[in-house]
Amino acid sequence: MCLLCERIQQIKDNKNPYFVKELETGYVVIGDHQRFYGYTLFLSKTHVTELHLLEKKTREKYLLEMALVSEACYKAFKADKMNIESLGNGDAHLHFHLFPRKQGDMPIKGPVWWVPKEEMYDESQRPSMKELEKLKHQLKNELDKLLKERSQ
Repeated sequence: MCLLCERIQQIKDNKNPYFVKELETGYVVIGDHQRFYGYTLFLSKTHVTELHLLEKKTREKYLLEMALVSEACYKAFKADKMNIESLGNGDAHLHFHLFPRKQGDMPIKGPVWWVPKEEMYDESQRPSMKELEKLKHQLKNELDKLLKERSQ
């Protein structure tokens, strides 16, 4: 089983503390490390390695939901810009990384991956349980508002 399938199983077993919300095509989770405040992931419910491998209707819905998650991150964490990526080189299970960016959040302008791994994944970048609950609450509130607006 892949790491993301394991994380999804933890969500289903109510054992993933980073879980925020289940959508039709995926799961919204706060990132384990918060070098960029509000870093979020959107995990596909379907285990595929590439976006184009999803059935057309599922792919379209997944992308719509990913855009919704991006908008919620943008609003919840007061981003100046959103960085959105689907890489899959480490975990070959479709997922998107959503990074709320702020002016001056790096010494030089550039992608988040220019931050050294030692800094990005340092234990000091892991949120405390109190911080994690705050992050989850902020994001879930924005997601719920957007979902309510779209259902009216």
